[in-house]
Amino acid sequence: MREHRQYWKLLAAAAVVATLVTLVLTAKSLLDFTRTGPEIRGEILDSYSSYAALAMLRLAAWTWLISFALASVGSVIHLARCQSHGRPVRFLPALIWAGLAWSIITGALFLHLLLYNPSGIIASFLYDPARLYPVWDLLTPTRLTLLQILIIGLLGLALLSGIMAGRRRGAVGTARFLTAYAIAGAALYLGLNYHPEPVSHGLQAGTTTPRMNLLMIGSDTLRADRFSVTGYARELTPYIDDLAREGTFFTQAYVPVARTAPSLASMLTGAWPQRTGIRSNYIGDPETRLPATGLPELLSRAGYHTAAVGDWAGGDLAKLSFGYRKTDLPEDQWNIKFLIRQGPKDIRLFLSLFAHNPLGKRLLPEIYYLAGFPIYTEITYKARQLLSEYAAGDRPFHLNVFMGATHAPFGSEYPYYKMFAAGDYYGDSKFALSGLTDPSSIIKRQEQGKEAFDIQQVIDLYDGAVRSFDDQVRAIVEHLESLGLRDNTLIVIYSDHGTDLFERHTWGQGNSVVGDDPSARIPILILDPRHRDGRAVHRTVRSVDLMPTLLELLELPVPESVDGVSLAGYLQQADFDLDLPAFHETGVWLGQIPGLQDNHLQYPPLLEMLEVPDKHTGTLAIKPEYRSRVIQAKDRMIRTDKWKLVYLPMRDGAEYWLFDIENDPLCYDNVIDEYPQVAARLKRELIEWMSLEPGMEWDGQLLQPRAAGNG
Repeated sequence: MREHRQYWKLLAAAAVVATLVTLVLTAKSLLDFTRTGPEIRGEILDSYSSYAALAMLRLAAWTWLISFALASVGSVIHLARCQSHGRPVRFLPALIWAGLAWSIITGALFLHLLLYNPSGIIASFLYDPARLYPVWDLLTPTRLTLLQILIIGLLGLALLSGIMAGRRRGAVGTARFLTAYAIAGAALYLGLNYHPEPVSHGLQAGTTTPRMNLLMIGSDTLRADRFSVTGYARELTPYIDDLAREGTFFTQAYVPVARTAPSLASMLTGAWPQRTGIRSNYIGDPETRLPATGLPELLSRAGYHTAAVGDWAGGDLAKLSFGYRKTDLPEDQWNIKFLIRQGPKDIRLFLSLFAHNPLGKRLLPEIYYLAGFPIYTEITYKARQLLSEYAAGDRPFHLNVFMGATHAPFGSEYPYYKMFAAGDYYGDSKFALSGLTDPSSIIKRQEQGKEAFDIQQVIDLYDGAVRSFDDQVRAIVEHLESLGLRDNTLIVIYSDHGTDLFERHTWGQGNSVVGDDPSARIPILILDPRHRDGRAVHRTVRSVDLMPTLLELLELPVPESVDGVSLAGYLQQADFDLDLPAFHETGVWLGQIPGLQDNHLQYPPLLEMLEVPDKHTGTLAIKPEYRSRVIQAKDRMIRTDKWKLVYLPMRDGAEYWLFDIENDPLCYDNVIDEYPQVAARLKRELIEWMSLEPGMEWDGQLLQPRAAGNG
């Protein structure tokens, strides 16, 4: 009976600590309430008030359970000490030990995250990041390893001494309890931290498949100019550069919209956005069923395994009906329910310390897939596992690995975030681009000019992120090679869009068509083991051309309905040239873009335009009544190898600017008056492309909604 009472005291001590922690974190989170995702009107949020309350209770429950588990370590240490010294268990000392254990373990995990993944902290940090810098200065991998060994060693010694003392004193039940606790704790620790190396030998069946495999590896927001082949001064991509020496690197590939969902939709269907219907990241549920057949669906019908894996940046690969039969991806990031379940910052930060493991992925996927929290090494691990699985089979496969390694806020894991940054920089953007942690601040940052940013630090962070992606590509491709699949696999390195880094006053992507188009241009590297010549193609191509290219290389029929054309000839002939025009349009602006002219066609702020058409699914979408206004207000361009024509819709008609990009690559000098015939030809082609817009028609100046009865 006495033994049972001591267990109740221990449980009570751990429960009190867990309750206090949960109450404090919940109260603080509600007082300083924040939410992830875009800014949303109050009446929409009000309709989810009950859902939000339940979501908060769920997060509080997990906070309590995790805190109870941590505090129980201290309670058990107190029990072991009591056994060693022959003292009875008392509630107050047990409470103190429970609080110490919670503090020490939580603190150690926080320090680990601060060194190895600090942008994961910044993603949910309400306070001045400068508070973290003195602590960060003291951290090294060796010191953290020693701290971990010390904590585990002291815990093990305490439990061992308690077990031995219990047996010596005849307290068999207590000794068994301590032994069981030690075994369970060790099993849990190993289960959460053990990642067995994927099988990489003895699996050669995949090399005998009759068709080539297809492996695509992409990074969100990866610029085309960050490679040695495109002339970048820093060596950011040594491994991809090596691959490029035996592949075909397209340096002038353009996406039709520099936003993830419309870009991926066009890339994987070969159709322009006017045909896919995907014009922004805010897509209603009916629009997710694409009218064009996706590459994965065609490959599935041809007998391929098709799979997509990714982090928070890759949700559209599952949301849109591309046809992937297996996905390891988050739910839609643009979903009010998903965003609500991520909770406010303080409680989210605590849970982030514990959620990035297989158990956290299963039980707290909203925290695991938190935007801005780099998990690309885990995505790479999953990709390697799938490759091992497919290598053991006898069917060809298509695996698409898409990660947010280079996406804003440009945070990355250790040591990449400090690899190129100045060691004496201690501003707000030390770990990630500052000011991107809640909806209103994101819009504010979008509206600010470059003088509000530490530009060199942002560039240094971005370059470190690019280097991190290069190492992920290395890990995946080297594993493919170890499986004996390299000679039977097409490999594609790609991105959905690039990003502006203040070249023309602003940052981000899809905001402008003026300048050298760093957000519209993407890298495309195709490695075909049958063509290892290695060449850089500086001709203009489009992302809609990728799907027909891959189908031809895989010796599969290309649907007649695709808008793109095959680029396979570039892999086979050095002098091949298709003389293609590239088209591009801006995305939905999050706020007032710096430099936008006062008389430019505009639309209401995103806050006013967003709705949730289906309250059950929670999907965010642009209201139908605003969609034509958004389409009308888009800037557009057409590019060829030599020329670029820009279309800017104004209240009193359209403005056109022409640039000779051979002699003026940064597009500073408008030469439309000197070359009127060139401008007229490009204008005709651009208007023809714009006129593909369903429900709209060209009135001679601008796109206008088609009147009822006009077809």
